[in-house]
Amino acid sequence: MTVGTLLEETVHHRAARLEHRLGDPGDPANPLGFRALLAADDDCELLPEAEELLDDEGYGAELVPVALGGRLHDADGLVRMLRPVFRRDVALGFGYGITSLFAAAPVFAAGSPGQQGAVARLLASGGRAAIVHRSLAHGTAMLRGEVDAMPYGDGYLLRGRKDVVINAERAGAVVAYVRTDPAPGPAAHSVFLLDPGQLPGEGLRLLTRRPTTGMRGCRFAGYEFADCRVPGDALVGAEGTGVRLALRTFQLNRTLITGAVIASVDTVLRAAVRAALATGTLGKRQRGVLAGVFADLLASDSCAVAVLRALSLLPNSAHLAAAGLKYLVPDLLRDDLEELATVLGAGGYSRDTDQGMLSKLLRDLPAAGLGHAGTASCQAVVIPQLPLLARESWGTEPEPPPALFRPDAQVPALDLAALQVAGGGDFLAAALSASTARLAENRTPGPYGEALRALAAAFRAALLDLRDSCRALEPGDRAALTSPAMPALADRHAVLGTAGAALAAWEQRTDGFLADPAWLVLALHRLGRRLGLTLPPLPADCVDRVTEELLARFRAGRGLDLHGAPLAEAGAL
Repeated sequence: MTVGTLLEETVHHRAARLEHRLGDPGDPANPLGFRALLAADDDCELLPEAEELLDDEGYGAELVPVALGGRLHDADGLVRMLRPVFRRDVALGFGYGITSLFAAAPVFAAGSPGQQGAVARLLASGGRAAIVHRSLAHGTAMLRGEVDAMPYGDGYLLRGRKDVVINAERAGAVVAYVRTDPAPGPAAHSVFLLDPGQLPGEGLRLLTRRPTTGMRGCRFAGYEFADCRVPGDALVGAEGTGVRLALRTFQLNRTLITGAVIASVDTVLRAAVRAALATGTLGKRQRGVLAGVFADLLASDSCAVAVLRALSLLPNSAHLAAAGLKYLVPDLLRDDLEELATVLGAGGYSRDTDQGMLSKLLRDLPAAGLGHAGTASCQAVVIPQLPLLARESWGTEPEPPPALFRPDAQVPALDLAALQVAGGGDFLAAALSASTARLAENRTPGPYGEALRALAAAFRAALLDLRDSCRALEPGDRAALTSPAMPALADRHAVLGTAGAALAAWEQRTDGFLADPAWLVLALHRLGRRLGLTLPPLPADCVDRVTEELLARFRAGRGLDLHGAPLAEAGAL
């Protein structure tokens, strides 16, 4: 048995144990259930009992690379550990865990051995790391604010403030993106690793906690630096590499957030199924909504799994797919929540049942970085590359390796230092082209074979249309790349990438429901409507086939993602 297989089994085991220990979230008597989580949210706190359980599980070690003594082997495996937490509470997932990894990522990518070891020990022991981001041009007021540094002796003086920093009050380490050059440009910022306990008392002031509409249980406070002296060895990597480090590590952040939040929407879909069955209202319209959202979750997870695994398998080109994933899937999931609200009705805004998780999730998603600022930053990655991809990639790039779309296949350990920030092609578009070609050759009769061929051909034609539109643009033409038409092209590109991931994921399955074309046809049909494509009619039993699998998983207490793992909650009525 290979080391990779052993690691994969260990991830499965740990995720199953965590799910079991967290218990049935719908049980009102469960001290870690939805009722307790919602009550803690009302008090603007994370549930203490949940944090204690995560401490007991040594959950912080999941955020530390294996090479530094932790359990983090690859991003796909980490998402499996995140989903039991995010299925219950987005705020708990952020406030306890992944924000610390986001802070630590530039240190793990470019820090000295001493810096890496210190942060690894902090996280593995259950400590928190906070991140002070650089000012965002497209951010909200909450995200603004900046810190500057100037040389001082053998170190630096830091000045400035950041009003909203998650876990500022509890951080044992602070990773700050600091302006070290007043001139504009990509080399203006650097990264510093700071120990709040070792900084001069008057140099760093903790600002008061700021209330937020979303993720209310997370503790958002801030920092003010007033001629704060820091040693020279606080610098992470080389001076002026802050933006490059951010672009490199944001790939991990974007994929982890999106992959984890799929489990949060799983919770709301499950609540909608329960409500429909309890009231006897599972009619044609409701079945269409529930099956459609289930198909969206599977397509979204297909894309998430591919990008998560690409961080290890294709580190030179994961940046584009990571931005596309974060660009489209949150919009897709928000639309799904609106559809589910029509099934849940007023119960979706209740405050004492799993149905009430809908209103909480709608508040939490923007605070989790799934709003305007996140969209703008992803556009900034995708749009400049479209003219180059049209000339050099689309229609000519070779198909990516099958392991990208197979969650059970081994991948190398994640190496954040290997991630690139430009170039590398577009492997999801290549997957779309390859799958379409195979479907055209495979003349499987029947309504599903015909529907799949027609759908894949429509997406392939849309990719060629996008190529023609983007070839008309000159790479580097600022006026063209900032025109109002460009976000629409980026929208289309993201949808096409998700379609390519779903097709490839389906092709890798040989048995079970995921090998059934019904979910794929329904998912592609819904994606095609977003592009305004001319689509074939759905096969007559398509929605029913997908609905039956949804109900079977619900009754068996299995997840609604690609893995379908057993859950702690009892689904059957």
